[in-house]
Order: sequence, then structure tokens, then C-alpha cells
Amino acid sequence: MTTLPNTLPLWLVGAIIGLFTLLFTAAYIWQARRPDPADTSRHMSDRVIIRRLLAYAKPYRGQFILALVIMVVSVGYDVLSPLLVGRIEDMIKDVFPLPRLFALVAVYAGLLIVSMIGTYWQAILLQKTGQKILSAMRRDVFTHVEALSHEQLSQIPVGKLVTRVSNDPNAISYLFTNILVTLVKNVMVIFGVLGAMLALNYALTLMVLAFTPFVAWFTIVFRKFSRKAHRRVNDATTDLNTFLSENLSGMGIIQIFNREQRKMDDFTEKSDHLKKARQARMLVFGIFRPMVYMLYISSIVFLFYCGSMGALSGEPVLGQIITSGVVVAFYLYINKFYNPIQNLAEQFDMLQRSFAAAEKIFTVLDIEPEITDLPDAVDLPEMRGEIEFRDVWFAYKPGEWVLKGVSFHVQPGQTVAFVGPTGAGKTTILSLICRNYDIQRGQILVDGIDVRHIKLASLRSHFGQMLQDVFLFSGDIRSNILMRLENVPDEQVMEACRYVNADSFINKLERGLDEPVLERGNNYSAGQRQLLSFARTIIHKPSVIILDEATANIDTETERLIQDSLEKIRTIGTMLVVAHRLSTVQHADCIIVLAGGRIVEQGTHRELLALGGRYRRLYELQDRKRAIGK
Repeated sequence: MTTLPNTLPLWLVGAIIGLFTLLFTAAYIWQARRPDPADTSRHMSDRVIIRRLLAYAKPYRGQFILALVIMVVSVGYDVLSPLLVGRIEDMIKDVFPLPRLFALVAVYAGLLIVSMIGTYWQAILLQKTGQKILSAMRRDVFTHVEALSHEQLSQIPVGKLVTRVSNDPNAISYLFTNILVTLVKNVMVIFGVLGAMLALNYALTLMVLAFTPFVAWFTIVFRKFSRKAHRRVNDATTDLNTFLSENLSGMGIIQIFNREQRKMDDFTEKSDHLKKARQARMLVFGIFRPMVYMLYISSIVFLFYCGSMGALSGEPVLGQIITSGVVVAFYLYINKFYNPIQNLAEQFDMLQRSFAAAEKIFTVLDIEPEITDLPDAVDLPEMRGEIEFRDVWFAYKPGEWVLKGVSFHVQPGQTVAFVGPTGAGKTTILSLICRNYDIQRGQILVDGIDVRHIKLASLRSHFGQMLQDVFLFSGDIRSNILMRLENVPDEQVMEACRYVNADSFINKLERGLDEPVLERGNNYSAGQRQLLSFARTIIHKPSVIILDEATANIDTETERLIQDSLEKIRTIGTMLVVAHRLSTVQHADCIIVLAGGRIVEQGTHRELLALGGRYRRLYELQDRKRAIGK
């Protein structure tokens, strides 16, 4: 009965810790059994993520080793400084030589200064190295996205890809600039501090170690909650970026149909979802950090209660004498022991955020490109422009055939036009020649070689494509014409522009080739963008030119310029044309009429008119429309 009052405070602290442990255990079991319908992403183990992330750090292992060496100095300060303070505390109780005190203080100050200098250079080194790793990761993601097929890219929202290339690597930056090295430092500090405490007083050390199982269990529970919380934040961020990417691009349509308020409501809903996800993440972290701090305070309470009683009574505790200097040293050591753990709590939040972001990035990198070079693929230094389809069948979706047994032969230098109703497969044929998609049956030959046995880069380098929807990049006119070419003189660029009549408007611009181009070329008319695409194609000197509705949606004056350009371009090489306006293809060497994915007619303009079939009916219908228009 007489010992109860002495141990009551300790039992009270233990009861509080036990209560929180039971609550955390119940929460862990509840979370483990609770389904998460929003969590549909693939799960990677932490070990797999760490291994793949370390592969990016491997080229810079020298910098990380140097950072670890610098870190040892800082760890030395953390381990030795409490011993020096404890020694000073024991000295000041008795008579001592003043020079000895000054010497101890000087050693303490020297360790502090060296530690601060080492910490500074370590931070600089890690920041530079981390940014290099981030750049490499962004390049890998962007390069991998470039290798995906058109079909794969059409299935992934643009906003999602933007998030993977920009936002997610930023979340990983803290991992390389701080967490990895700091984790090693914390481990070194913890073991160094434990060694010093055991050497100083093993009884008090065992008391401190009694709290570590609770720290470990709280960390496990926190990991369970934080991983899902970070994944929800990443998913909500991706959804918001996808929404913004789509709706900002289509803002003109939104305004035309007066849907601003509806889209604002949708944006508010997604923004609120992101806000709630971030608040949930903050709540998880806001609970874990105080729990670790509670264990730290509890160990301090135990130290002061047991250590002070032993120091005041002078009686040994577990066979060891406790002095005031030992109590002070252990107070500082406990701070050094729990400070890495408390820092780890904050770093663990960033660590889980980094892992969640890395999982998203690696999910994109793990997408296998559908169209790749075969092992026996060859380069094609030159292309004559001979193209042949042999019983080609193709479907975007299994069973829904777009092309059904299509066969035709294009001789080098010929101009061949494809006409027919929407959905007949005209544009699909052009995409298959460039191998934007792979066919399911049949064979496509270029210069007698199956396109699947020609390296993609080599194959596509010989094609020049001019599409209906011309895409211009932000920059200036010169960069949009040259694209991948370098060191091309302006005289050669303007020569290509004159060849396709693009000089008719470029010469009127204040800056000429240096005239700015806004996003998607919105500061130029459809006809001007089309003429620039013609110049871009010509300057690359393609062997095969593809025109997909290149004269659609332009004014009559620009159409005359383009028609004149087409007559010149026909002499360059093989030309494949898709057009609804039959007046633009009358002079083609061969016209192929498609319907329902099959070739129904084939011949010259006069031959098809004389045939009196589908082409003639389509031509007469357009002729009547032109007459009515006049």
C-alpha cells in the first residue's frame, strides 16, 4: 500500500497510452475491413516502389555517399553534445578548474559549428542532385508517352498525363532531396543515441525503450490511413486537371451554348472533392504527430519522476547510481531519440505522398506501347513511294470492322484519292500506312516491304501529313515550319513558303517568320494555318504526301491558293488525298471509292463518271449543290 502513491502517476500515464493504443488498433481493423470504392488504382508494394526509385538515384550514388559522409559529422554532434552538457552539469556542483569548463564549452561550440556547415553543404548537394533526378524522371515519362500508340493516347485523358509529367514528379522531389538521406541519418542518430545511453545508464535506457513498440505500432496504423489519403488526393488532383484541360480548350463552345454556370458547378464539385481529400490527409497527419509527441512527453515524465527520485535519494536504481548530470544528459538524449521519430512523422507524410505519386508515374511507365519496332525491323534510307494494301482488315474495337478486305496498289509518284461517305474508312487507310495503328489481317507494303518490318522513325520520316485540323505549337512561324530541322537558313524557309503560297500573308506580318504563334495557332485563320502546314511538309522533303480533308473549312480565296499549291506538290512524290469535295480530286491518277469499309469503285475521274455508279451520283449531287449555291 505504501508504494501505490509513488507509482500512481506512472500507472496513469500507462493507462492513457494503453487507451490510445486500443483506439488505434480498432481504427486499423476497421479501415482494413472497410472497402474503398474510389481506390481502383493498381497497388505496388513499398519495396517495389523504392527499388524503382533508387534506380534513378544510382547514377548519382557518388553525391549521395558524399552527403552521407557529411552527415556523419552532424550525427557526431547529436551523439556527443548531451554527454558534454551532462559533464558540465556534474562539474558545476563541485569546485572545478575554470579552464576545463571553457575547454568543454569550446568543444561543444566547435561541434555545433561544424555540424551547421555540414548540414548546409549537404542540403545544397542534395537539392542539385534531386533536381537532376527529377528531370530524368520527367524525360522518361514524356518519352514513354511519345511512344504510345494513337489508340492508347486516346484512352488516357490529357489532364492525367499532364499530372504525371508535372505534378507527380514534384511530389517525389522531397524523397530524393531530403527523405532518403534523412532516414539514414535518423537511423544512425537513433542507434548512436541508444549506444550512448546504454553506456551512460542502462536502467534509464530500458525505460526509454519501453515506449518504442507503441511508436512502431502507431506508425503502422498511420501508414494504413495515410497511403489511402494520399491516393485520394492524387486521384482528385488528376480529375481536376483533366476537367480543366478539356473545358478550357472548349471554353468557346461552353460560351456559345451558355453553359458557364453548369460547368462552374462541375468545377466547384471537383474542387470541393479535392479540398475534402486534402483535409482528410491533414487530419490523418494531425493525429499521428501528437501521438508521437505524447510518447515523447511520457518518456520525459518517467525520466524526471524515476531519475529525480533516484538522484535525490542517492539510492541505486537497478544497481546504478543516478546523478543530476545523468538526468540532464538523458533528457537531452530522449529529445535526440524522439526528434528523429517526430521528424519521421513529418517525413512519413511526404514519403507516403511520394510513394502515391510514384505509383501513378510507374503505372504510366508500365503501359506497354502497342506499336513498336520488331527485332528484324530495318531502316529505310530512301522511299520510292510505292504503296500496296493486300486484303487488309482493321477494327478499332474487336469485331467492329472498319476496313474489310481492302486491296489496292499505288505506283511511285502517283496521286491517289479516297472518297466516300463518313465512316467508310478513308482516314483509317492513311493512318494505317504510317502505322499509327496495326492491322488485324492482311499486309501493308511500302516499296515492297511490310511496314511492320520498317523502323517506325524511319517509316514516318518519309511521310508528310497535312490534316484538316492543323495543329500549331506556341512559338513563332519559323519554329512551326522547321519542327525537327535545325540550322536552316531563312531563305530556304521562305522558298518553301513561296512554293505553297504561304508567303502571301507572311510578308504582310510585321515580324515575318518571327511573328508569334499563340496556343494551337488561334491567332491565325484556318486557311493560314493550312498554308503553314503545307510549308512545314514541303521543307521536310517527304517521299509520300498525305492530305486528309486539307481543303475543308476554308474560304474560296484561300482554297484557290491551296489548289495551286497542290498542283505544285503533286510533282514532289506520291500523294494520297482524302476529300469530300470531288472537285479537288478530279486530276488524280486514280480515285478509290469506299463504302462500308470496302472498295466499291476504282479508276480515273472520267472512268468513274462513265461507269455511272456511286461516284457519278455523288459527283452530280455536289454539282447540283454548287449550282444552287451560285
